[in-house]
Amino acid sequence: MPNIASVLKEEIARVSRKEARAETQQLKKSSAHFRSDIAALKRRIAALEQLVGRLGKAAGKKPAEALSDDLAAGSFRFSASGLLAQRKRLGLSAAEAGLLLGVSDQSVYKWENGKTRPRASQFPAIAALRSLSKKQAAARLDA
Repeated sequence: MPNIASVLKEEIARVSRKEARAETQQLKKSSAHFRSDIAALKRRIAALEQLVGRLGKAAGKKPAEALSDDLAAGSFRFSASGLLAQRKRLGLSAAEAGLLLGVSDQSVYKWENGKTRPRASQFPAIAALRSLSKKQAAARLDA
C-alpha cells in the first residue's frame, strides 16, 4: 500500500504542472501571434523600401530648388579636378567656362590648378554647371 504522503505529493506536482501549462500556453499563443505580426511588418518594410528606391530612381536628378537648398546647407564640395572634368565634359575653354560662371578665365584656371578656391557665393554657379549638357552650355554662351 502506497504511502499517503507520496500520493499526495505526486498529485500536488501533477496539478501544479497542469496549472503552469495552462498559464504558459497563453504566453506561447501571444508570442506566436507577435512573431507573425513582426514578420508581416518586416515584409511590409521591405516592400516600402523597394518602392522608395524605385521612386528615387524615377525622380532622377534633383530640381533646382532642392539643389540650392543643399548648397545653402553646405553640402556642396568643390574639387579642382572636378571642375576641370566638368569643363572638359562640356567642351569649354577656361574663358567660356568663366563666362558661364560669371568670373574671369584666369579665375577658372587658378581654381582648376588648385592655386585658389572659389568664394562660397560662386558655388551655386559651379553646381549649376554640373547639371548642364553640351547643348545647354552652347545655348547659354550664344545668348
